[in-house]
Amino acid sequence: MLNNGTKYVHASKGRNDELYTKKEGVLPLLNFLKPFREKIIWCPFDTESSEFVKVFTENGFNVVYSSIETGQDFYTYQPENWDILISNPPFTNKRGIVERALSFNKPFALLLPITWLNDAAPAQVFKNRNFQILSFNKRMTFKNSPKDKQINFLAAYFCVDFLPKCFIFEDLNPSGQCKLNI
Repeated sequence: MLNNGTKYVHASKGRNDELYTKKEGVLPLLNFLKPFREKIIWCPFDTESSEFVKVFTENGFNVVYSSIETGQDFYTYQPENWDILISNPPFTNKRGIVERALSFNKPFALLLPITWLNDAAPAQVFKNRNFQILSFNKRMTFKNSPKDKQINFLAAYFCVDFLPKCFIFEDLNPSGQCKLNI
């Protein structure tokens, strides 16, 4: 409740919660996964058709994935074995998602709208953590299946214990090609 008695809505179901990351938005992560080569990547908002799952698997990484569609709710489920969390979560309840990711005390990279930095929540939840951002030179394009509507906006990976330094800019290449340093 707010001081004036109004009920506070923590999160609502957004109409853009189901926006899918294209391959070009996943490929830049490969440059930072070398230290995790023998680790298990958990993609907690993904199915086997996810670009995260496909790109990581095609590049020889061990991947487990889960989705609310298959009854595996991120707030109550986690795989038995995993080492790093990477995904594009739903856009509503960003704070709750990040707090849950932080509770595992493992490295993660979550793709979120860069505008979230305008909120007080990042400063609160990442305080005293090894907070890092992987940002890009242009807006990222997302798919809204099954309609395949294209939606563009600035997004970045909000990370903990994942990048070699606090802030990194990378290029997005719409052709799906990426210069890899692994």
